[in-house]
Amino acid sequence: MIDYLIGVDGGGTGTRVRIARLSSGGGVELAQGASGPSGLGLGIARAWAAVQDAIANGFATAGIEPPSPARIAIGLGLAGVHNRQWAQEFVDADPGYAALRLETDAFTTLLGAHGGRPGAIVAIGTGSVGEVLLPDGTRREVGGWGFPAGDEASGGWIGLAAINHIEQVLDGRRAHSAFAADVIDACGGHRAAIQVWLGRATQTAYATLAPLVLKHADAPAARAILTKAGEEAAAIARALDPDGSLPLALCGGLGAALRDWLPPALAARARAPEGDSARGALRLIELHVAA
Repeated sequence: MIDYLIGVDGGGTGTRVRIARLSSGGGVELAQGASGPSGLGLGIARAWAAVQDAIANGFATAGIEPPSPARIAIGLGLAGVHNRQWAQEFVDADPGYAALRLETDAFTTLLGAHGGRPGAIVAIGTGSVGEVLLPDGTRREVGGWGFPAGDEASGGWIGLAAINHIEQVLDGRRAHSAFAADVIDACGGHRAAIQVWLGRATQTAYATLAPLVLKHADAPAARAILTKAGEEAAAIARALDPDGSLPLALCGGLGAALRDWLPPALAARARAPEGDSARGALRLIELHVAA
């Protein structure tokens, strides 16, 4: 018997869940929870551990003893699901939920942003991706190829550009600045320490540098990175909806911050999402249980 519905949004920076009690009218939301990253590229065991931790935190917030997974239907939108091998390994490690639906975090973000109605999203966080739901019910994804080959405009992409800049500064190829100094300090403070940092860095680590780029947006090097990020986000949006006829939402932890760096016409169209990816994942499992 299913008593609870859970929607999960998991990426390279963190995991967020929404917990609802199942009722005759659908799900009645009770609480939210959060934990560390659960993108599948970080490992299947780590992803499940973060999801379970976020769920436990959510139930604790609601003052409810965590029930058996057999009483829970769970919908998940996770980074890395585009890799079908990772997705299958994740599903195979299911600890026993009564029902499970796994989708890309792009699709659950789309469901949350427009309440399940047609529209487009450009989601920019640790990674980046665009997705559109057309009026005829078809959907299409743009980007989402993964870091470092893709994920343009994302936190990881911005951080990688910042690292490349300080490499040139330390070599004497580019002028020093307060922006460069902050990034250098964040990565160890000197060449040898930065090389150790680079040897260990994940996409999540690169993404931690994005706030420094935004902090120094008036610096020429940082402004150039952010301008290019805006152009890349705009290219994703245009590929999704060339006519600009559908609602467009900027989503993800960096979505709002990059709105100011979009071309003006596109920035004027873009709006905040109605709901987040965890809400979209909750909607995903609500529809599955009701079917």
